[in-house]
Amino acid sequence: MSQAAGTVPPISQSGPRAAAAGNRPVDALGNTTFPRLLRAHARQRPDADAIREKALGIWQAWTWSRLEDEVMALAAALAERGLARGECVALIGENRPRLYAAMIAVQVLGGVPVPLYQDAVAQEMVYVLRDAAIRFALVEDQEQVDKLLEVREQCPGLATLVYDDPRGLRHYDQPGLFAWDAFVGEGRQWLDGRRGQIEAALEAGSPDDAAAMFYTSGTTGNPKGVIHTHRNLVTMSAVASRMERLTEREEVLAYLPMAWIGQNIFSYSQWLVVGFTVNCPESAATVAADMREIGPTYYFAPPRVLEALLTQVTIRMEDASRPKRWLYARCMALARRVGERILQHDPSVSPADRLKYRLASLLVYGPLRNALGMSRVRVAYTAGEAIGPDLFVFYRSLGINLKQLYGSTETAVFVCVQPDGQVKADTVGPPVEGVEVRVAESGEILIRSPGLLREYHRNPQATAEVKDADGWYHTGDAGYLDGQGHLKIIDRAKDVGRMADGSLFAPKYIENKLKFFPYVKEAVAFGDRRDRAMAIVNIDFEACSNWAERRNVSFAGYADLAVRPEVVGLVRECIEQVNADLATDPMMAASQVHRFLILHKELDADDEELTRTRKVRRGFIGQKYQALVDALYSGAAEQFIETRVRFEDGRVGAVSATLRIHDARTFPAAPAQRRAA
Repeated sequence: MSQAAGTVPPISQSGPRAAAAGNRPVDALGNTTFPRLLRAHARQRPDADAIREKALGIWQAWTWSRLEDEVMALAAALAERGLARGECVALIGENRPRLYAAMIAVQVLGGVPVPLYQDAVAQEMVYVLRDAAIRFALVEDQEQVDKLLEVREQCPGLATLVYDDPRGLRHYDQPGLFAWDAFVGEGRQWLDGRRGQIEAALEAGSPDDAAAMFYTSGTTGNPKGVIHTHRNLVTMSAVASRMERLTEREEVLAYLPMAWIGQNIFSYSQWLVVGFTVNCPESAATVAADMREIGPTYYFAPPRVLEALLTQVTIRMEDASRPKRWLYARCMALARRVGERILQHDPSVSPADRLKYRLASLLVYGPLRNALGMSRVRVAYTAGEAIGPDLFVFYRSLGINLKQLYGSTETAVFVCVQPDGQVKADTVGPPVEGVEVRVAESGEILIRSPGLLREYHRNPQATAEVKDADGWYHTGDAGYLDGQGHLKIIDRAKDVGRMADGSLFAPKYIENKLKFFPYVKEAVAFGDRRDRAMAIVNIDFEACSNWAERRNVSFAGYADLAVRPEVVGLVRECIEQVNADLATDPMMAASQVHRFLILHKELDADDEELTRTRKVRRGFIGQKYQALVDALYSGAAEQFIETRVRFEDGRVGAVSATLRIHDARTFPAAPAQRRAA
């Protein structure tokens, strides 16, 4: 079938923007649209599984032909209701086959899908609904319907709401509210006599049309709508898919928010480019079990997910018998020593160590990979936040091919990827084919790529600020290219500072080292233009409570556990281990944490302390907890704080506490650091 009909041309292994004989250059790879890709799969492999959903404990599969049928009927229903080309449509919910079908159906008509975070409170959605001028919203269930009905008066254009799961909605009688089956049923009737109109709309679609709009996390202000074209998303998905040799036999678990472009690239763009099978878990609570059942071969997890999995492993091992703990410790020591080298096919590993590793794999690594649901993983990525080197090496030492990639919402994710055999814990790999990276004199990373955003929605000023006249995108990240052409990220450029003595201060680097410990869930470091570094810490309640229960330490909840001397001592040990490690780093020795406090509440996206992608809003936290930061630097032993919080039911209240401030031991800088000074 020709490319115009939706197939993806083969991609050569040649260098950036080059084309080997018989292959098209990178610029030509995205010369199609997502609806055409769906149509190609439905014609070539009509009975193959496209997407599965677990419902009531049973996996239900949708074939490519069934998916195409649903897409065309839904597109007809939206056309009948007046969806215009270029109009934005909101999608809200967990990963569900019908919401994936909705994305394609909107694109069939030339509309622009706008996924929203399903865990956002109603008022958070108002800005996006207004900014994108939303008239149509396709949602998962009663929870999302209730949110939209709550803010409907503030968004008078919101006329049509269609819901998938009817539970709890039987007696709702609001205007413009439709059950999915009834809505699509109308579309099927309309389609019977007017299929040609929908086919014509599909054919009229251009690769340079807007394919989707993703709102940024808004760490420094209102989120911005990032518009990507079909060409942007398809090109970068095709390049990365070729690089990792992805095939239609891959199994992927779609468990992260649809509103996050990372999830969209892996479970939507690459899904339609390659034609593998996407699996939607039953619920957030069943993700771990569903992952073990599916056994994904291609997997993505941000560092926070990998941290949580490691915490579970640590808790289980602490509860194990002494012989098992001994065996685990011995095997993990071996894995740290040779596991990464074996994964990289290093010939210097001795036959004896290879034999020991094979035996340990039977006894420990294999069962552990199975418990994590990673027994069949062939390629795994982590991105979204910097990952601590220790956490990264832990997974690779188990034989899991975890690799780092670098990108953002504005770059269609794939900028740099670690190729097999060239994986380093402290870099994110070289640029992928077709992408150019350079570092400005200021240290900021600049990117030129076929995947760059077309524009920010209704914000030409912001677009001009990040895209210069030569096509370079200004990332706002600080880093450098090493001798092998691999990119190393230091931090966000705006967050990288200097201590009072001129030493480098990179807060995220320190925070990631702290979060490697299972007892630390979040950390916020301070030190820019100061003489010493300080930290505010969130404990991991599950890990710390398990630790405390085994030592007969009583507590009544998070706030009570956080002030227990035993837990404070545990956190102090973690900080001092990080300080000892920082002391050996010539660049970071001056950033050792001198004082810390454990916050009385968990940092929460509902309280605006985290973004919906769980990124710390460091500037906001610094302002909100200014009294605590001042107390850390004043030498005070304690500080009273009262904090405004938002509860799950939407109510707003306040919590208060007097927090103790603790000292941590620091270490002399390594000799190399003293010589450098």
